[in-house]
Amino acid sequence: MKATLPMRLLGRRTKIRIDYSLCGEEEDPRGCCLCMRVCEPAVFQLHQSFGVEQADIYDPENWRITALWPSLCTRCRKCEEVCPKAAIHVSW
Repeated sequence: MKATLPMRLLGRRTKIRIDYSLCGEEEDPRGCCLCMRVCEPAVFQLHQSFGVEQADIYDPENWRITALWPSLCTRCRKCEEVCPKAAIHVSW
């Protein structure tokens, strides 16, 4: 089922902010990924942090969840609701 946006919201860019001080610094984001599971259009991606030389794949600080495709967001805010750390903020 595809969500449709009200006319007053069409044309506004969706901004998805992830607070990395809450998601990924103290706990490994690979152990959660709830935002990725509930997002139907698959806006989020889990990847190794950029710019890390000789990255240790077992170090949780070397991993990030990024809202890579915010233009696909349907603004359902399920990612905000399911995040146990309240690290995701969707606005437009």
